[in-house]
Amino acid sequence: MKALWAALRKDLLLQWRTRAQAAAVYAFGASALLLFSFAVGPQAALLREQAAGFLWLGLMLSSTLTLAESFQAEAEQRALEGLLLLPASATALYYAKALANTTALFLLGTGLLPMMVILYDAATPRVPPLLGIVLLGSAGLSAPGTLYAAMTSQARARQTLLPLLLFPLVVPVLLASVKATSLIIHGDPMGQLGSWTLLLTCFNVIHWSLCGLLFERVVED
Repeated sequence: MKALWAALRKDLLLQWRTRAQAAAVYAFGASALLLFSFAVGPQAALLREQAAGFLWLGLMLSSTLTLAESFQAEAEQRALEGLLLLPASATALYYAKALANTTALFLLGTGLLPMMVILYDAATPRVPPLLGIVLLGSAGLSAPGTLYAAMTSQARARQTLLPLLLFPLVVPVLLASVKATSLIIHGDPMGQLGSWTLLLTCFNVIHWSLCGLLFERVVED
């Protein structure tokens, strides 16, 4: 546990030092939401109906930039090999990196929410449940994204390979996140929010468990 917290502190510190890059990723996500709104047109009802889908599409596209660069410092300095020689398991290093990526994606998603409200007229009084879904969805993207980022960190075309590997795997996470977000925005007369949240939680448990087990084999290869 001590090794996990030390590695997490290191990853969070690296993200803080590269916060200019985080601002660029946010600008990319906000631009994507703006372009999606142009594609729909000026119909307010249609914009509001599609708000949840476009929010998560923008977050998913932006996440590839964050995840692809999450191992950049280790790859450039060949620091990952040194970390593996420390008295800390590869599993602890994975969970530290995944938690740091989850934090970055959650902050990105939280920052995109005001853009969604402004562009799509999707204001909702149920902010805490919405933030909870953003957190669960961010974790669902981060767990497999961190594993695939480690797999592609040595490749020159890592920013191309990562989406090709990640997007098919996170379709259930994206679907559950979009549906839950839409129910929060538009109302939930049939009481379906709990089922979609449970589905999203189950996918998180599966991804975080399996990816943690597979990470050691990935970095050793």
